[in-house]
Amino acid sequence: RQSLVSQDLVLPLAGIAPRAAVEVFSLLEERSALVDGVVELSMYELYCDNLIDLLQEAKNDTDRPKLQVKMAEHTESGLVEVENGVVKRVKCFQELMTLMDRGMQHRSTHSTKMNAVSSRSHLVMSMVIRTTNRRSGALVQGKLTLVDLAGSERVDKSGAEGQRLKEAASINKSLSAIGDVVGALTSGKGKHIPYRNHTLTTLMSDSLGGTAKTVMMVCCSPADYNVNESVNSLAFASRCKGVKSVKGAAGAGQQVQMLRMELARLKKEGGPAKKGAMVKTRGRGVPTPRRR
Repeated sequence: RQSLVSQDLVLPLAGIAPRAAVEVFSLLEERSALVDGVVELSMYELYCDNLIDLLQEAKNDTDRPKLQVKMAEHTESGLVEVENGVVKRVKCFQELMTLMDRGMQHRSTHSTKMNAVSSRSHLVMSMVIRTTNRRSGALVQGKLTLVDLAGSERVDKSGAEGQRLKEAASINKSLSAIGDVVGALTSGKGKHIPYRNHTLTTLMSDSLGGTAKTVMMVCCSPADYNVNESVNSLAFASRCKGVKSVKGAAGAGQQVQMLRMELARLKKEGGPAKKGAMVKTRGRGVPTPRRR
């Protein structure tokens, strides 16, 4: 948790999330003369197989709308989305940090024999960045997903009982689902990727495989007492190294989604698109208007 979301910006204590946010807003500022940028934040935790919106302000669970994960091929944006989930548009780094801190206060943590502040849930936080070229109107979008996975545990060592035991079983089941996805991605072409087998892997489906670039960081203990857990974690990391992203242009599905976004923009401006307004794509599937 410390390495992901720590808001201390004094190196080396700064977490990955604030570092990434600083970089995002710095790049948008550098390109502000060329593009208009929008940043949107969403935060979810998966606790005992229940998906919880950490930015939802409802005080009671009964007031919270039911969440449903929609895979990229079923959304207009071409990205994984959560139906009824809260998406906050943020204008600056500090606003994003305030929202992130608010969400983290709602996260589920409890003490076990192995960890005094053990995360009992998985955290999935996404920043979607969209830019519109001021001159051509071309749209570009990207998504940065930061995931803090709860650690697998052996219940005989953690002393988990009752609700803690239920949490451990759920954590281990979801981590196993990620292992199945990684195994399918590294086994060769043509094999079915079981993203839909678990809510966590469905939520991460546009972050594992395809054109996504994925970085896996594993936390290991130097203690002899934890040698088995450390070996298992390193073995999993080694398997993840075998996942290869597709280089070059985006896939046809992603190009179609980007074209839909461009068409929606043209319709919003009024009237049908002019002849030849958009007939080709270049680079990573970004619609490129023709010169008139």
